[in-house]
Amino acid sequence: MKFTLSWLKEHLDTNATLEELLVGLTKLGLEVESVDDPSAKLAGFTIARVLTAAPHPQADKLQVLTVDTGDGNPLQVVCGAPNARADLVGVFGAAGATVPANGMVLRVAAIRGVESNGMMCSARELELGEEHDGIIELPVDAPVGTSFADYKGLSDPVIDIAVTPNRQDCMGVRGIARDLAAGGYGTLKPLDIPTIRGEGPSSIMVATEDPEGCPAFFARTVTGVTNGSAPDWMKRRLHAVGQKPISALVDITNYVMLDHGRPLHVYDLAKLNGGLVARKASDGESLTALNGKQYQLDATMTVIADDAHVHDIGGIMGGAESGVSETTTDVLIECAYFTPETIARTGQKLGLTSDARQRFERGVDPAFLGDGLAIATQLVLEICGGKPSDVVEAGQPPVGHATFKYDPLAAARLGGMDVAPERQREILARLGFGIDGAWTVRVPSWRRDVEGTADIVEEIVRIEGIDNVPAVALPRPDGVARPTATPEQKVERILRRTAAARGLNEAVTWSFLPQGEADHFGGAAWVLANPISEELKAMRPSLLPGLLAAARRNLDRAAGPVRLFELGRRYLADGERPTLGLLLAGEAPRDWRGRKAPLDAYTAKDEAMALLAAVGAPVDRLQVMEAMATTWHPGRSGSLRLSPKTILAEFGELHPTTLKTFGLDGPVVAAEIYLDAIPAKRDAARMRTAYAPPALQPVKRDFAFILSRDAPADTLLRAVRGADKEAIVDIALFDVFTGTGVAENEKSLAIEVTLQPAQKSFTEADLQAISERVVAAAAKTGARLRG
Repeated sequence: MKFTLSWLKEHLDTNATLEELLVGLTKLGLEVESVDDPSAKLAGFTIARVLTAAPHPQADKLQVLTVDTGDGNPLQVVCGAPNARADLVGVFGAAGATVPANGMVLRVAAIRGVESNGMMCSARELELGEEHDGIIELPVDAPVGTSFADYKGLSDPVIDIAVTPNRQDCMGVRGIARDLAAGGYGTLKPLDIPTIRGEGPSSIMVATEDPEGCPAFFARTVTGVTNGSAPDWMKRRLHAVGQKPISALVDITNYVMLDHGRPLHVYDLAKLNGGLVARKASDGESLTALNGKQYQLDATMTVIADDAHVHDIGGIMGGAESGVSETTTDVLIECAYFTPETIARTGQKLGLTSDARQRFERGVDPAFLGDGLAIATQLVLEICGGKPSDVVEAGQPPVGHATFKYDPLAAARLGGMDVAPERQREILARLGFGIDGAWTVRVPSWRRDVEGTADIVEEIVRIEGIDNVPAVALPRPDGVARPTATPEQKVERILRRTAAARGLNEAVTWSFLPQGEADHFGGAAWVLANPISEELKAMRPSLLPGLLAAARRNLDRAAGPVRLFELGRRYLADGERPTLGLLLAGEAPRDWRGRKAPLDAYTAKDEAMALLAAVGAPVDRLQVMEAMATTWHPGRSGSLRLSPKTILAEFGELHPTTLKTFGLDGPVVAAEIYLDAIPAKRDAARMRTAYAPPALQPVKRDFAFILSRDAPADTLLRAVRGADKEAIVDIALFDVFTGTGVAENEKSLAIEVTLQPAQKSFTEADLQAISERVVAAAAKTGARLRG
């Protein structure tokens, strides 16, 4: 919401400085986003009079001017404007000034051999309009030498505040002034509501057939108007806050909307057929709006129509066909109340937003229809002339005031601030609330957000100042505080630290995906009906799409290799699933030792196994089976399971079509760890014993086994590990061999077995017995000791 300082002072009698008002606005909850002083960009531009104008000796379209800038030393200026002439009073930019339109710094320069000491300016060059065919012409009595910004009243700071959705009353300058007055920054000036006597009944009747969408429809006609240009003071204010002045009638409705938060609309009577009625649209009706776009309407939308067709999307935007123009002489001014819910649904369906919609869907003051219509009519009569009709009122605005009992002690109980009851009464009265002697509060019609005691306390604390709420420490029990992290939080904390320690960079990606990307990962179980963007519509069934998109962005910028992980949630049909996803992409950098091993499924498996081991998962009992999802490369991926149905993780290379979908090529491997599948630790409340290294040194023995070429190595390793659960503490595969000496359909697997003695060192007999048990266990899987 933008407004100027002078505009604010139309409603607020204050001696506060601009800086004090800015601080006050933020304290009151109306956060100041920016302050722009338009006079700053016009520094160096003054009023000047052209004394003489002569043709340029070297150019037919240029003139050499002598300009009086007010200091007694006329300057020579070269000018190409066709209206430049002697005795013209305009705007002069001196050397050193910066032209707002293009940022050019003026300097003394020779133009076709003639020295020029600045420039005479057009409206476009000063960003004051679109006129650029000639220089600005000011009245002959304009004071020469005066700052142009001061002369035009442009030294008026523009303040931009953020208005939260619950503060619909501050979508107009008067509501902002009311808040500042309540905060002690001045006095709210009384509002002068004009009394306008109609000169006969309206020639156009209005009605509402949609009491749910448009409970009240007020209007009056004004005949014999002249729709010229709005006065300078109005155009200046509208331009300052970003509104483009169009014509007097349109500018008046925009001005009242910004001044009081009350949208209105003006129709050209000559373009209407019969009376106007607020009704539901019919399926298939359409309207070309004032923005030039055509909209298809349906039966859920409130529209305003005459006997022939629709003229207005109620409360959002008028139609182009019945809009006013410079030839308009008779108008109907509409002031209606539209329910916020109807406006919001219609705007969302049509994807159409406007200043009027922003106010109606927050909730305008339903008691201000007659007053708003009177203010707008008075401005039309003053600026455009004409004769007003009597007001036509259709329907009844919902002006019921909420009332409830309030306890002044609630300010201390809920807000933590001890405020005297009389001070609370004063604050509420300044905000427009009614309070009787028994503390029955009557909510003003412009505050639909206030429903009970908690809302009143918020108002008291807001006006008194959040900074004045005393800081009170929370009670702290004696002794050492018990840990508050849940087991799930502890697991995530360990995984995050372990992943970072292994060189992975944490990523945080969107929980929403394009529908196509979600379909590629099995489809989304949950899709938003009203997303903020079609690209953020489906809730992710996997963490990998976000990591793939992040990897692509990094690799496109040569920021590789990529090593990413993310802790987040997958959204499946049966609920949210905590998951860790990791992705590795790009080739490792070269060094003098040669390239490192390329990324493959085993790289992803190692990362997954290390992370699972860090959180205490039984990695020694995990079975490696095929991956379930089709996004993995068949034969170059797998899953880690405790049983055929209990999957802890999936890993491997991604399918080539998956990489193509996300615009990637080259080696890309990934893994997903399903945190809710990791078995919980037993005796989690008991502290673990201190680490005690074995007293005796371990013994390592190597074995080589021959087995079928298609037999999984994991089966052999699991069998060998179980051969002697007390002595065997670790096992590792270190060689796979096929070729000379091994049958074509067989392979040789070499494994290293680590044996740990407990009470005494192993004897040769002990080692021989353990070796025999290892060979016997391997034989049960179909493997034989290689000779």
